[in-house]
Amino acid sequence: VALAVGIVFVAPSLHMPALTVFTNGQGPVWKGSLFPFLFITIACGSVSGFHALIASGTTPKLIASEVDARFIGYGSMLMESFVAIMALTSACILEPGIYFTMNSPAAIVGTTPESASEAVTKMGFPVTPELISERATEVGEQTIISRAGGAPTLAVGMAEIFSGVLGGKGLKAFWYHFAILFEALFILTAVDAGTRAGRFMLQDLLGTAIPSFKSTSSLVPSLVATFLCVTAWGCMLYQGVTDPLGGVNTLWPLFGMSNQMLAAIALILATVVIFKMKRQQFAWVTIVPATWLIICTMWAGFEKVFSSDAAVGFIAHASKFKTAADAGTVLTPAKSMEQMQQIIANDRVDAALSFLFTLIVISLVVFGVRACVKAYGVNHWTAKETPSVPDNGVSGVV
Repeated sequence: VALAVGIVFVAPSLHMPALTVFTNGQGPVWKGSLFPFLFITIACGSVSGFHALIASGTTPKLIASEVDARFIGYGSMLMESFVAIMALTSACILEPGIYFTMNSPAAIVGTTPESASEAVTKMGFPVTPELISERATEVGEQTIISRAGGAPTLAVGMAEIFSGVLGGKGLKAFWYHFAILFEALFILTAVDAGTRAGRFMLQDLLGTAIPSFKSTSSLVPSLVATFLCVTAWGCMLYQGVTDPLGGVNTLWPLFGMSNQMLAAIALILATVVIFKMKRQQFAWVTIVPATWLIICTMWAGFEKVFSSDAAVGFIAHASKFKTAADAGTVLTPAKSMEQMQQIIANDRVDAALSFLFTLIVISLVVFGVRACVKAYGVNHWTAKETPSVPDNGVSGVV
């Protein structure tokens, strides 16, 4: 709310052009054509599989009746879109030269203000070394070069807006670190909700072999499932911190595509439920976005696996690094032959998982169509819920 009020009060100018030359797919941040990669990059604030995942475990607790779904479900996504617009505004009020200095990898812009100024200016966005150093000093950082990931960019933009309301440049560093703290707390709640949803799904999966695990209110099954979920993401996080090319960094290139595939799966399942509830006249509400997401994700999955462009395709990228490794050459971002081999392995893992995810979506499409046709063929309600599993008197976890 404070950011929204600040944007209205300050009315900052947008410096980022509506379109840049990077629509050709050769930008410093990501490679690939505008379609389909734009539509697997933009998620939160538009459509996101992770949101569907979280909603499956938390939204039902907030809804007393179906009437509440519009206010809580649809209203929440409107607020999410509102936040996305504010984040976009915060990024676009920065000078383009500063934006690309912050978001371009070090392999392109280097690590000094002079090298970053030269590289970004060649992109068509003039920026001086003095301006880069000045912006870093204003927010209390030693450097803002190659601070990719979105969070620092948002924090700098928020600091620019808040300092325009209160404190001026003298408080810009305070507002910057305030924004960083806000983002950290936001991520913390997302991890908490993700762990909770993961526990629900893991208990449901383990419950096929051990029925007592299906009770999400039983203490022991809940603790076991929570421990397994926390251990899983904790190990990934630890590997990512200790190994710059391992852990979560191995799977990060798959995030955008897999997240939107999950959104497509959620919409497919929602369509099946609508047909089973004999409300097929409203099914277009989920069929239209599901169709678009299926097209985008299938296209992106095909390109990420089979594209001959090493900047896009996992297999082509692995081949490029293998050829260089065989010749004894080390390519960036690797710093040793061992890291070269790890990058090759990462690409092959990502290619295999991309192919697997694509097959899963295709199988869900087939399942969805068959289930909808079957439900349409009967004249009564076929949707039903699985009976809850009693907790045998041992509860305490919600």
